[in-house]
Amino acid sequence: MIVSIVNDGDSAGALLPLIKDLRHTVQAGATMNTTNANQITIQGLRITRDLHEAEAAIDEALIRQANLLATMVRARREASVGAFTGQEALLRLVASQKSMLDASNEIARVHGKLLDVGRESGSFLVDDCPERGVLPVETAASLAQVS
Repeated sequence: MIVSIVNDGDSAGALLPLIKDLRHTVQAGATMNTTNANQITIQGLRITRDLHEAEAAIDEALIRQANLLATMVRARREASVGAFTGQEALLRLVASQKSMLDASNEIARVHGKLLDVGRESGSFLVDDCPERGVLPVETAASLAQVS
């Protein structure tokens, strides 16, 4: 918007409130944009924290279930009971582990979708997930040793 100021007392006096309003509007917009950016950052940090905690909790549950499975089988062997003693409990535990693996897959999908949301919102909190189809060097090396 271009404003020409006429050098007489009435015009300058009439324009002064308009200029103050314009300055206030620009400052308010800048404050609103800064506040919005801060909120995006704050909420993004909270989501990142909670997401990583959820991922870690699923991993911990898988580890505990695997330990329980090993303990149950070891107990059956060391107690010298029948080969199928506790079999139904073992089967249920394995089913529970599969459910946890399914949950792990779903949380990974949530993670991917949240990364998309972060990029769209400009939060710059996109974490260090590998690109799709790319494994970190140490993971690839570990897999090579196993095979």
